[in-house]
Amino acid sequence: MAGNEIEKLIKQIAKLPSLGTRSARRIVLQLIKKKESLLLPLIESMESVATNIRTCEVCGNFDTTSPCSICASEKRDDTTICIVQDVADLWAMERVSMFKGKYHVLGGILSAMEGIGPEDLNIESLVERIKNNNIKEVILALPATIDGQITSHYLSSILQGSQVKISTLAQGIPMGAELDYMDEGTIQLALNSRKTL
Repeated sequence: MAGNEIEKLIKQIAKLPSLGTRSARRIVLQLIKKKESLLLPLIESMESVATNIRTCEVCGNFDTTSPCSICASEKRDDTTICIVQDVADLWAMERVSMFKGKYHVLGGILSAMEGIGPEDLNIESLVERIKNNNIKEVILALPATIDGQITSHYLSSILQGSQVKISTLAQGIPMGAELDYMDEGTIQLALNSRKTL
């Protein structure tokens, strides 16, 4: 059986999403077998991330600088904000390389079951961004779930008087799906077919 240090590593890796103990054991075994080419570079990368990654004070993205490279870019459209649930969704949108505006990460969605209310989300800073900047369109790129729809309707209602166009991703995103699991073509179709709320 594996020693204490190895078991400790297996337990840590097993805590990652979609991994169980068996998968974690296989990963740790590969890391140990390929110490020079896998384990040591992984340690170096993880230390670098732990030391250098910041949360963007504007949108909530992860980057080495704040504001992040997307928010700081002069090549991106300052008048359009795409609202996403999580950083994983922002990264999914970026994989498509089609959206040229800026983002806003809510940090979750409204959920009565999980006790998540508006005060638990990054909504106040969104309202401030819209109020203080020349925002013309807000795209709601939230999950096609009941909670995602409730969050979209809530955001639409609080942004109603702000004179911004509010749109949502349309066809292509199936009910109950999350952006992070969608392929680039599906996201591109949904972005192209967005509809005004």
